[in-house]
Amino acid sequence: MAGRAVILAAFGLLLTRNAPAGFADGKAAPKGPRALGLVELAHDGKARLIPITILYDGQFYDASAYKAVPVPMSLQSGTVYEGVRNGVSLGLFTVTGALQAHNTWIGQGTWQSASAIAAAAEATARKKAALSKTAPAPVEGPPVLRRGGSEQQKPPEPVEAAPPAATTSAATTPAATPPPLASASTAPAVPRVEEDPNRPVLRRGLPLPKKKQAEIPVLSGAKPEPAKPTVRSTSGSLEMIPAISDAGGPDPRPYGYSMKPEEEQQLRKKILQLAADQVRARAVQLAGEAAESPSTVRPPAKPGARAKLLQPSFEEVQLRVFDLSNSNEPILVLTAKASMPGRPTGASTDLRYLLTLVARNDIYGELHKAFVNITDTQHLDVLPRLELIDAVDADGDGRGELLFRQVSDAGSAFVLYRVIGDRLWPLFQGTPGQ
Repeated sequence: MAGRAVILAAFGLLLTRNAPAGFADGKAAPKGPRALGLVELAHDGKARLIPITILYDGQFYDASAYKAVPVPMSLQSGTVYEGVRNGVSLGLFTVTGALQAHNTWIGQGTWQSASAIAAAAEATARKKAALSKTAPAPVEGPPVLRRGGSEQQKPPEPVEAAPPAATTSAATTPAATPPPLASASTAPAVPRVEEDPNRPVLRRGLPLPKKKQAEIPVLSGAKPEPAKPTVRSTSGSLEMIPAISDAGGPDPRPYGYSMKPEEEQQLRKKILQLAADQVRARAVQLAGEAAESPSTVRPPAKPGARAKLLQPSFEEVQLRVFDLSNSNEPILVLTAKASMPGRPTGASTDLRYLLTLVARNDIYGELHKAFVNITDTQHLDVLPRLELIDAVDADGDGRGELLFRQVSDAGSAFVLYRVIGDRLWPLFQGTPGQ
């Protein structure tokens, strides 16, 4: 019996090791297709979508090139994306057209905020409630006139007819979408190609008429509550919102980590100390490459006295704390600019270090570095910087991944990472130029 137990235990360990990451709970890995994009929303309400990835059969593909016959699958007209920030639904983006410029695909469409969807749903509910009221029981006597018309026949029994499926979907949606942007009319016409019947389908709305757009479809499972997270912009006046399109994926869940102000200050202090170590290490590296004096990092100390490390000064510090795996374990992401004091005479004074640091805080309050990306303003041609966009469930397993924009002198690209333990595992690396 003991030998049999050992064999079973070894077999179970083998299965655990061979199971895909993130699915140790026994759930089947999502097959997709599941598309991830980035909605750029202007203050005037106009929006467009940048395709990023498509997950299909467990593999991530470049959404701007996947099944582009000739338009990428992620930008087919009628495809609906749900915009999320920090796991909270912000609204819906419906693709109405696609343009290609400088080898980059851009999706044009219309944006509905979560508050607008909620208002439309409430109005529809009130209308249905009014139509479903039971007529009063007939009484003896002359017939009752209604709506200013005569009733010579016995009124039929009040039966609420069930509208067809297409009408029901349209009744739950707001007003029809405006026509595509003016720039779409100037783009060359895209030849029509017969669609593959075995082509995987993203989350779709109602079939589109030949000459004009139908009403905007409402995404099943979308959260109509107004979004609570603050608005962030990473590109001037544009608001950047990650968006998901999936025919059968899970509903979004929030990835924010709840903490008290004093706890947030404590985490901020610890990760800034860790960031200072990374900046000093980068300064030592640059000092060695330029044959500069180590005084850029450590000032000269008196004999017998303990030298103190120079402290970098930080600017534009942004700290975001996530609970990506719903385990109440905070994942910290710090982005900042830094400079070192005591630069030698003749050295560049405009040198700034650009830092992105990801760390995990364990149950004992210890901070573990999971990932660091540090470059400077003089080496962006070889060392790109990372801009955090948000946490998003890119593969539909319920866990959050970290979406970054990688920026260098060669252009920008999107990078997707999964946090596992004290490491960041790359899931997708885009091509610079997007």
